[in-house]
Amino acid sequence: MALPIKETPVLTGKDAERFLRIIEANEKKSLSKEEAFSIKKAYDMFTFRGK
Repeated sequence: MALPIKETPVLTGKDAERFLRIIEANEKKSLSKEEAFSIKKAYDMFTFRGK
């Protein structure tokens, strides 16, 4: 029998501030066309193997 999934803890204090800074920094980042192509190529390779 499977164990129940525990409730996700809520971030507070410095952990919450750090998390928000990281999220905001990632939202401002943009990928170059080469990076996007490389990621898509890797994705396509893995999804092809799964079929």
